[in-house]
Amino acid sequence: MSTDLQTRPAARPDKRARAPLAPWRSNIGLKITMAVSGILLVLFIIAHMAGNLHVFEGREEMNAYAAGLRSFGEPLLPHESLLWVMRIGLIVAVAAHIWSAVVLSVRAHHARPVKYAHRHKAQGESPNAFYVMRWGAIVIVLFVVWHLLDLTWRTVNPVKEVHDAYGAVVATFSPERWPVTVFYLLALTALGFHLRHGIWSAVQTIAGPNTKWRKRTQAIALAVAVLIVAGFAIVPLAVTFGLVN
Repeated sequence: MSTDLQTRPAARPDKRARAPLAPWRSNIGLKITMAVSGILLVLFIIAHMAGNLHVFEGREEMNAYAAGLRSFGEPLLPHESLLWVMRIGLIVAVAAHIWSAVVLSVRAHHARPVKYAHRHKAQGESPNAFYVMRWGAIVIVLFVVWHLLDLTWRTVNPVKEVHDAYGAVVATFSPERWPVTVFYLLALTALGFHLRHGIWSAVQTIAGPNTKWRKRTQAIALAVAVLIVAGFAIVPLAVTFGLVN
């Protein structure tokens, strides 16, 4: 046997080697986190949309619904307990959704810093899905900030009375404030594209790819997105065109 082989030092461990990531920090764990948090946000959006439709019942019914959310569980529970549970849950879900999306995007960029000459899309994926999700998310975040200032905190809403939810909705979408209505509709369009792709991706992440159900999943995602956008859009349009006043 060669003396070189006998005296050759053992290979040193690579200092750059890293310990395996915790399951919830792995790519699969992050995708599941983004999918589950996204589903929770979709459920909240649907509930919020249903609440908005109370405006068609009139001022008394709409304000009673809003008051019921604040007084739910009293006197056993403190005032606005339900709202605070929803707010905290939303903050956690939004933070988890954004965090997982950002980490996955950064990892994908570092894994492939040079762009592909031709990006092949996955089956069922829009060729512009990345840009739709990224820029759509930015528009949605900006709209949420405005929505809080307008209808939650009433900072920019003409109606300052907290208990007059109906009056605040009518005031914010009045014909003279048409730019607000346009911005609202644009944000809903971004939300629709985000939901369509997000719901499809969430199902793919949780249930796995299934050729048999792929087209059905796409159809369901599109139907849910259209339903939500239409349910939200009907309120500002009805106020702007005088159907609700």
